[in-house]
Amino acid sequence: MKLPTDHANPLIRRLFSFWAPTVETMRGWALASVVVNAGATVTGVAVRVTGSGLGCNTWPKCTPDSFIPVAHPEISPVNMAVEFGNRLVTFLVLAFGVACLLSAMRLAPRRRSLLLLAWLQPVGIIAQALWGGLVVKSVLNPLTVGMHFLISIGLIAACWALYKRAGEGDEPARRLVHRDIRRLGHVLLAAVFVLLVAGVVVTGTGPHSGDAQAGRLDLDIESVARLHADIVYIVLGLTFALLFALHVTDSPRAARRAALALFAVELAQGVIGYTQYFLAVPAFLVGLHALGSTLVWIAALRAVTSLRTRGSAPAPRTPSPTEMAAAV
Repeated sequence: MKLPTDHANPLIRRLFSFWAPTVETMRGWALASVVVNAGATVTGVAVRVTGSGLGCNTWPKCTPDSFIPVAHPEISPVNMAVEFGNRLVTFLVLAFGVACLLSAMRLAPRRRSLLLLAWLQPVGIIAQALWGGLVVKSVLNPLTVGMHFLISIGLIAACWALYKRAGEGDEPARRLVHRDIRRLGHVLLAAVFVLLVAGVVVTGTGPHSGDAQAGRLDLDIESVARLHADIVYIVLGLTFALLFALHVTDSPRAARRAALALFAVELAQGVIGYTQYFLAVPAFLVGLHALGSTLVWIAALRAVTSLRTRGSAPAPRTPSPTEMAAAV
């Protein structure tokens, strides 16, 4: 019996590689999940900056009478299409999450560490979808909207952990740098997360609420923007310190390159942030800044996980003659 994984077309083989996974394809699905989860955060911000947050004003239906957009006298068809499109992205993200789970389940030898991380994806995506319903029912309360973004950040971290662990073994983590440098990396990652939370507060106070009915946090926008900028300087300082420490201690090249990439992304994000502030927060730059936030988070995860190793990934198990015969 010929399986899709035996197909002559390499694209077909890759699409169905979750059924006969290798370490390489397992990592490929995990990295793809990182990308689609990052994309989902950007489409979510696009909903907000276009004022489409209530384009589908019920959940799980788009309108009280339909799961798909239908003409409504009080809702712009453009806003409805944008919000419905964002809901459809959830199914794409879920498809990649399920592919990661199937890959982890069918990988030989099966690894419990990968299974646990893979399960986080479909479970987290379903939780994210349910939380999206709360966002709609709360009429885009800024706290629920902000948590929606932070759940995505958590999912990206789980996807990255799966990508990293799939390419290494299950030994206890062994540091590749000095102990204090690794601690600095952990402090940096925590600071980046605090920075993202501060960004959520600024967003919840700012002008792009997603809909005219949505409320805003009762805070002074100037004060929260300055606090956000102060945390940016702390993160930049910690990143520069990590980069400097890695270079003077002749640490592994992969760690130095990851820290340098993080510093570059942070600088680019800072330029976008200041530009949008001085241009009165135009919608396009808000979306670009949200993309930058996810890239900073991914780059920080990459930098910190490059500071340790868990050994080599287990060698693939060769199927027995009985298994090979059963597969035919």
